[in-house]
Parts: sequence; structure tokens; C-alpha cells
Amino acid sequence: MRVEFTLQERLALYGMLVDQSTDIILKTDREGYVVSASRGLEQLGYVLPSTLIGPHLRDLVLPEYCEFIKERHRAVIAGAESNDWFELPTADNQRRAQWFETQISPMRDVHGRINGTLVVMRSIARRRSLEERLFAAEFTDPLTHLTNRIAFVAMLDHLVAHDKSASLALFDIDHFMNFNMRYGQGAGDDLLRAFAELLQSMTRSEDIISRVGGERFGVIMPGMTPNLAEASCMPIVEALAQVGGAAPNECFPVSTSVGIAAISSSTDNTVKNAELALFIAKAKGRSRIEIKPTASATPFPTRSGSPELLQSWPDMVVSKQAQPAAQ
Repeated sequence: MRVEFTLQERLALYGMLVDQSTDIILKTDREGYVVSASRGLEQLGYVLPSTLIGPHLRDLVLPEYCEFIKERHRAVIAGAESNDWFELPTADNQRRAQWFETQISPMRDVHGRINGTLVVMRSIARRRSLEERLFAAEFTDPLTHLTNRIAFVAMLDHLVAHDKSASLALFDIDHFMNFNMRYGQGAGDDLLRAFAELLQSMTRSEDIISRVGGERFGVIMPGMTPNLAEASCMPIVEALAQVGGAAPNECFPVSTSVGIAAISSSTDNTVKNAELALFIAKAKGRSRIEIKPTASATPFPTRSGSPELLQSWPDMVVSKQAQPAAQ
């Protein structure tokens, strides 16, 4: 059965819907001044009855968007038919920004002439908040709150595509499976979180740290050569080695091995080179750093080299072992 409403009932129903909606519904004249508005306009700090002249549309947006909203309004007044929605940062009477999805439609008189516009502004704060949470969930490791492998690969792809100079360091916690079996998964999770915090505290703010799987972490170091990356990673390896060496005999010594490679012509090659260096570090006894050699690597200095070159010898060694090594 269809419900029929009189004109007065329809107007009352419309008023109830408008008053309960969080949308901002405006009626403007041909010049863009607000002549009628829903109560939603109060979100921006404007109460229409208290003003003799309503605000102009440009007063409702940030200054840099004034011309944009004026042009959209002018186009509708000129007869451009468009039902497009566009996102716009509005500003309340204290110039605080809020994002709204906005649509401007023409309003016509009884003769069909355009005498103003109907503007609907729908807050997208809730939608954006949901999108941000979904984005974070997709690209964040839930245990350590670092970026995950998906984000890690995307960032490597970006560096490769733009031919950016950087190095990749792959950290792997030594004997992590044995640690998990001995102390349980809860202790293993605590170790992973602690190691993530250690990486964050001992790397640069511009370095990008990701948990790329299990006990493995990737650190992208923009602007660093492999030798510089090694020098940056060595204090982390040494810190764990010292803690492991000082631990009582009944405690499990924790250490880490690192494989380093320069960002190469592809993401796959970069990761494979770092994984190969990491494999070599594991094979040589763990708790150490290995660099994947490149064809353009700087040759090792000899004792007949300059004093400056000899002084830099420790930073140019391709493989160094932290003491004491993990058993």
C-alpha cells in the first residue's frame, strides 16, 4: 500500500529529515550567497537567523579553494548540468578545516530559469577515518606495528623505478626457531617486538624498517652505499652480541645476522642479492654482516695506500664479525 502525503506533510517530513541529517544543505542565490540552510551549517559555526546576510560559498572553504568553489557555482548558474561530487576542505568560522563531499545543482523558478543553486555537503571524516584504518591494516605488521612485506616491496619498487640511491639491509634473528621452541611463542613475539624497537632506536629517522616475514626484518637506507649501511648496522649486531655474550649460561644468547646489497635494477635482484649476503653471513657463523659484492665495488686498500685510505680500512671490509659470536 502506497502512503500519500499532502504538501504540508511532505514539507514537514522534509524538514525533519534535514534537521536530523549531518549533511549541510544550502540554497544560494545567483551570486553564491546562502539564503537558506539546514541546521547542519552550524557545524561550521554559522547560525543563519543571527545574520542579516548569509555567508558566501567562498566563506565556507579554505582560502586556497575560494576560486574553485566560485567557478563551480558560476558554471552551474550558467547552465552546466553536472551531478558530480567533489571533495572540498571547508573551514568553520575559526578557519579549522573539515573535509566534505560536495554537489552543486541548479534551482529553477516556475519559468524554468535558474535563480540559484542547491548545495549538498556531506562530511567524509568518518569515511576517511575508515579508509585510513583499512590502509594501515593492509600495510602494517600487527605484531611489531612496522610496515609489512607488502609495503616493503612497494617502497623498493618506488626506489628502483626512480633510480634512487639506497641500500637494503636484511636482518635475521639467529636461531629464532630454537628460541621459540624453548621458551614458547609468547616469548618469541616479545623478542620480535623488542628487536623491532631496537632497530627503530638505532637507525636514522629516514630509514624505512619493515618486518618482511617471520624473524626477518628489512631496513631500506636511502642515500647510503653498502659500506655506509654496514657501518650503520654494525652497532646493532654488536649490541646483541655483547648482550648474548654477557648472558648467564642458562639463558639463550640472542644475535642477528645481516645481509646488505645496493638497490639494483629491479626489486627482485635487490632482494636476492641481500638474501645471498645474509645466507653467507649465516654460513660463516652468524652474528655478522655480509655485503653482496658488486662489479663496481671499491677495491680494498693496500698498506702502500695513503694514510687516509688506510684509516678507512675498517669501514671498507666486505665482511666483519662481531665478537663474541653466537654459538
